[in-house]
Amino acid sequence: MPNRLLSTARSAYELLRRSGDALQSPFLLVIRLYWGWQLTQSGWGKLHNIPRVTDFFASLNIPFPHINAVFVSNVELFGGILLILGLASRLTGLVLTVNMLVAYITADREALGSVLSDPGKFYAADPYTFLFASLIVLIFGAGYLSIDAIVARVMAERAPRIRTPWPTTAVGDSVLAMDGKTAAPKP
Repeated sequence: MPNRLLSTARSAYELLRRSGDALQSPFLLVIRLYWGWQLTQSGWGKLHNIPRVTDFFASLNIPFPHINAVFVSNVELFGGILLILGLASRLTGLVLTVNMLVAYITADREALGSVLSDPGKFYAADPYTFLFASLIVLIFGAGYLSIDAIVARVMAERAPRIRTPWPTTAVGDSVLAMDGKTAAPKP
């Protein structure tokens, strides 16, 4: 009986793990599409209201407020577009993460300071959801449903095949030569 129960638990856990793995790329796609669109709209709105954004940045004592207003507007506009496409996703996630941390530091410093003492204030701040989405893409990448994944597949197909007198070991979809160089995917 204990063996049967353990076997059932292992099977159930394996089903849960495979289901989670199968949902990872669609989940990342939804995050990229929704938050990419939100960032694109935010950047577009800022670009069309540069004087107001410049005045707001000046009120926060941000140096070179006009230059930073144009810069941040473009980061959000083009960062959102890149997220939607799933192109240069981790780099985009990094740039947007830094952008949102700076937003917390400059515009929502009190919320940032209350991350441990009053988490609700931290969660309610405007940069929170953008920061969270940017971190997810930075950490997990764009997933299989992205231009990044297409580029990676094309590059793997075009990788030169390495002929080596040394034995090779299969690693994932590639063949790893014992000298540490990765050969093209196995035929």
